[in-house]
Amino acid sequence: MTYLFGIDMGTSSLKTVLCTTSGGVVAESVRRYRFDIPANGYAQQDPQVWWRACCEAVGETLAKSGVAPPEVAAVAISGQMHGTVLLDAGKNVIRPVILHCDARSALQCRAIKETLGESRLRSLVMNPIFSGFMLPSLLWVRDNEPHNYEKIAYAMLPKDYIRYKLTGTIASEYSDASATLLFDIGKGEWSGELLDIFSIHPGILPKVYESTEIAGAVTGAAADATGLAPGTPLVYGGGDQIMQAIGNGVIADGMATVNIGSSGQVCFPSDEMKVNPAVTSNLFCGYRKNQWISMAATMSAGLSLAWWNNLVAPTDWKDLDAEVEKIPPGSGGLLFLPYLGGERSPHLNPDLSGSFVGLTHGTTHHKMTRAVMEGVTFALYDCVNICTEMGLKAEYMVASGGGANSAPWLKMQADIFNVPLKIAQNHEQAALGAAITAGVGCGVFKDIREGCDAMVRYKDRIIEPDAKNHETYLEYYGLFKAAFATQKDVIEKLTRLGR
Repeated sequence: MTYLFGIDMGTSSLKTVLCTTSGGVVAESVRRYRFDIPANGYAQQDPQVWWRACCEAVGETLAKSGVAPPEVAAVAISGQMHGTVLLDAGKNVIRPVILHCDARSALQCRAIKETLGESRLRSLVMNPIFSGFMLPSLLWVRDNEPHNYEKIAYAMLPKDYIRYKLTGTIASEYSDASATLLFDIGKGEWSGELLDIFSIHPGILPKVYESTEIAGAVTGAAADATGLAPGTPLVYGGGDQIMQAIGNGVIADGMATVNIGSSGQVCFPSDEMKVNPAVTSNLFCGYRKNQWISMAATMSAGLSLAWWNNLVAPTDWKDLDAEVEKIPPGSGGLLFLPYLGGERSPHLNPDLSGSFVGLTHGTTHHKMTRAVMEGVTFALYDCVNICTEMGLKAEYMVASGGGANSAPWLKMQADIFNVPLKIAQNHEQAALGAAITAGVGCGVFKDIREGCDAMVRYKDRIIEPDAKNHETYLEYYGLFKAAFATQKDVIEKLTRLGR
């Protein structure tokens, strides 16, 4: 039998999945780790932590499965996006990796915006400028660690480092490269103009390929470390959001994903490049040239519910769902603004914080819990509306993340977005998406569509929207937006005072 291996390297864990070509999960493993916070706002990791986790998880998965390593047809990697791995001429790590959630480069972000201006920001970058992306991280190293900057021979994305360790190949692919703020998203190549504006040597950046191309083969040393057979093909894979979309079967116009994990995202694939004139959402390349992903994100999705549950009275999630289901839409006239850590789409504001609006003597713990879930979903509705206003449409959405395990939260999403929701059977969609790209790369499937048809399965039930509930939620959504507009200045001042 033929098997496909997917690796998903996240910020806090590395997950591995060994699949059959029909999508059955033979074995899976996870290795958890933490990132370092050496100063307030910093977030960095030693890439050797990832490599150890990869070796252990791959080896454990193979051991659990009983599959002979030569039966693995190919491997591909999904990974956390935006982070900056720096190597010297000897291919040694220069400094800890600056992660996507790092906030140290606020000054560099401001300088980038001032240098480009609104017009070139729209035409060249097509994305908001965030700390933690490769461009501001490189500029921070140049400004603050010139001795390290001078050593840079290679700058790569996190998952590309793991692929380098497995194959010796230094390269990237469209999806991850396009999320660096240094890529020409329309042409599908590094932007010579941006590199010139910010005086970054193009030679430090890797060549870029499609997600389904073969990057190399597992070396003897990597085979000894992981248990994979030497010579096993390594396919490029992609950034985790793009691989998660593939693992959900969302690969073409008319489909979209909604993910409620720690943060929340909506993603719309398209064969037409849709540029957001307000630049309040992200536009990345997809798994191939001339395919794009529009993504909008909210910062504190599952984090909001976890914060609330732990703060008040830690409750089993099933019990929490049972209580929330008893409360009608609107939570008894209560709203929650879920901006606990600032916000991305549509506000792009790190100085926001959360609040409840509408508290009375009749407010209960469970009404507040439902309000938290509804508030997060309203924030995601902001994200959906950004995308639909650009002409992107979804006949249905595929729900994933921890939020897809909650029946009332699924129902809220369907009712608020007013679209049917599907749920994938496999709970590790990014790793499955990587396995599908591995299958295409090694010739098991002719293309991604055939791979998704063969390997992606959905749960039997579809969550249909309720028209009456949607009308109720529209009224509350209008109040949600009005509450933010009237409180914004106060919230910003309170956030700054509390630091």
